[in-house]
Amino acid sequence: MTSWRFVKPAAAVAAFAAFLLAAMLSSSPRVRATDDDDEERNESKIHRGFEIAPVPLNLEGKNRRLVGLGSYLVNTMYCNECHSAGPAINQYSPGGVPYFGQPKIINPATYLGGGRDFGAPVPGSAHIISRNLTPDKTGMPEGGHTFADFVLIMRTGVDLDNLHPTCPTGIVNTGCIPAPFRGDLLQTMPWPALKDLTDHDLRAMYEYLSAVPCVAGPPAPDPRHNDCF
Repeated sequence: MTSWRFVKPAAAVAAFAAFLLAAMLSSSPRVRATDDDDEERNESKIHRGFEIAPVPLNLEGKNRRLVGLGSYLVNTMYCNECHSAGPAINQYSPGGVPYFGQPKIINPATYLGGGRDFGAPVPGSAHIISRNLTPDKTGMPEGGHTFADFVLIMRTGVDLDNLHPTCPTGIVNTGCIPAPFRGDLLQTMPWPALKDLTDHDLRAMYEYLSAVPCVAGPPAPDPRHNDCF
C-alpha cells in the first residue's frame, strides 16, 4: 500500500515532464521559423534597397546592411518626392518622368537636395521649404546633423535650424510664422507618423543618407544650404 501511494505521484510528475518536453519541441521549430522569416524579410529589403538606390553610394566605413535597409526605407517611403526641387515631376530626369508614361529615372542633381516650396501657412509669412538631406563635408547627412539630432528630429519634429521662428504677437512677415503654428517645429515633415519607426530603422535611414552623394546648395540660411567640400 505504501509503495503504491508513491508510484502514483511519480507517474504524474513523469507525465507532466513529458508534456512540457513535447510542448517545447513542438513550439521550437515555429519560433525558429519565425526568426528565419524575419531575417529573410530583412535580407530581401536590403537586397531590394541596393537595387532601387538611384545614385552611386559611398560605402566606405559604412555598415552595408544598414545602408541597404535604409535605401529601402527612404526610397519606398518616397522621401525624395518632398526633399527634391519643386513639384513631383522635377525629381525625375528629362525623359524619365513616369507621369508622362516614361521610364522612371531619378534626377541625381536634385536627389534629396531639398527645395520644394510648400507655401506659407498664412499669407505674408515664411514659406515652408524642404531641407537638404544629403551629407555635407563632414560626411553627416542633413547638413552635418548627428545621429542623435536625426533621431530627435524624427521623433519630435523639432526644427534644429530654426529657419521659421514663431512671429512676435501682432507681427507677420516672411521671416516667421504666426501662432497657433509653432515655429520650433517642422511644419510639413510627417514626423507624427515617422516617429514610430524603430531605432534600428532610423539608424538604417541615417546610414543611407550618409552614403548618398552631396548635393550643394545656396548659402545659409537657405533650406537647401550644404557645403560639400
